[in-house]
Amino acid sequence: MASALTDKLTRLVKEMRGQARITESNVTDMLREVRMALLEADVALPVVRDFIARVKEKALGQEVLGSLKPGQTLVSIVNRELAATMGEGVADINLAAQPPAVILMAGLQGAGKTTTTAKLAKHLIEKRKKKVLTVSGDVYRPAAIEQLKTVTKQAGAEWFPSTPDQKPLDIAHAALDYARKHYFDVLLVDTAGRLAIDEALMKEIKDLHAALNPVETLFVVDAMQGQDAINTAKAFKEALPLTGIVLTKLDGDSRGGAALSVRQITGAPIKFAGVSEKLDGLEVFDAERHAGRILGMGDIVALVEQVTAGVDMEAAQKLAAKVKSGDGFDLNDFLSQIQQMKQMGGLSSLMDKLPSQLTAKAGAMDMDKAEKDIKRKEGIIQSMTPLERRKPELIKATRKKRIANGAGVHVQEVNRLLKEFEQMQGMMKKMKGGGLMKMMKKMGGMKGMGGGMPKMPF
Repeated sequence: MASALTDKLTRLVKEMRGQARITESNVTDMLREVRMALLEADVALPVVRDFIARVKEKALGQEVLGSLKPGQTLVSIVNRELAATMGEGVADINLAAQPPAVILMAGLQGAGKTTTTAKLAKHLIEKRKKKVLTVSGDVYRPAAIEQLKTVTKQAGAEWFPSTPDQKPLDIAHAALDYARKHYFDVLLVDTAGRLAIDEALMKEIKDLHAALNPVETLFVVDAMQGQDAINTAKAFKEALPLTGIVLTKLDGDSRGGAALSVRQITGAPIKFAGVSEKLDGLEVFDAERHAGRILGMGDIVALVEQVTAGVDMEAAQKLAAKVKSGDGFDLNDFLSQIQQMKQMGGLSSLMDKLPSQLTAKAGAMDMDKAEKDIKRKEGIIQSMTPLERRKPELIKATRKKRIANGAGVHVQEVNRLLKEFEQMQGMMKKMKGGGLMKMMKKMGGMKGMGGGMPKMPF
């Protein structure tokens, strides 16, 4: 995420931390570099000017000059002002309304409105325990209606049917009436987008807003749009009383400028960030944690949340009990470990949240290659019979050849996997007698089980 900006600011942070003495000269030099990094990342010029002015004022004030560690203090100022540019802390979604609480989704075509609508539905169902109905008012793109139907079903919400020959206002009124009669907590309205801003689009969405009186009007913007995102944000701000922003495609190779610009341009808080294409890839946006990621400080809180959510506690508990009782760690358990890693979003997703100094050490490791290696291991184990998985000692030359053919790999790959498995099996034997439970408790610090799990097979 915002890799170019993160790389430049991380390097600057290291230089700033090393400054034993802060002068107007080295602050000016440092801020020039920051300004260039922000402009190259497509941050809007007025936002850059304001940010630089705020940092300079505080950097040359008593806060830094009187500090025993001026370099570190300067870094904290940059971090704090970066967070302030994107908003303060977390802006929660507002559902304080007579049910159904109506949420209107606005934005250009291609920004990811329809997928985001389903992601938000899933979030509200799982995190807020709400009964959610979705409806599409995009009558110009029939595929959009079908797409919303599909992703709504995947999200576990209910979809209200609409057809291209209906008027958006009629659809909205019918959906609202249905939501009231069937006691839905939230109605999510996906609106039409265009490839560019036009009067017809703005009039339609203004009329929808007036008719529905939504409790939230969320502006969905593509983080990869760059300067265009700022122009779009201005147009929607003038047309609608926006209450929040959803940034999509933050996991893409974006310059990251939109994240730093839209908050200041619209005056509306960033409420959510799309961090993957999966339906659970929607994070509540935390400005301070996001600023830490941009500065290469990582986001350990998000990492812990992601791992905790991905860990199958029941499976981990069974594994702990199995090892403790002295039963052997077999290839089924090894496969379970690999699948848990996939459930957590994979290696690249986890690495994105680590501080830059840690990811730099792992820099030699090709993430794509590592992900493929994990999938290859999974394929090899799935090519084995249930008996072979339970008793790996049976796997000799003939079986290895059959397994390799089934998985589409060379026999050497099967040998390598079996060797890694033996190493992990040896570690598990050492954990016999409660050692595994202690290790998990140390890793997770959670009640009863411990929330952690043994070393992942990669």
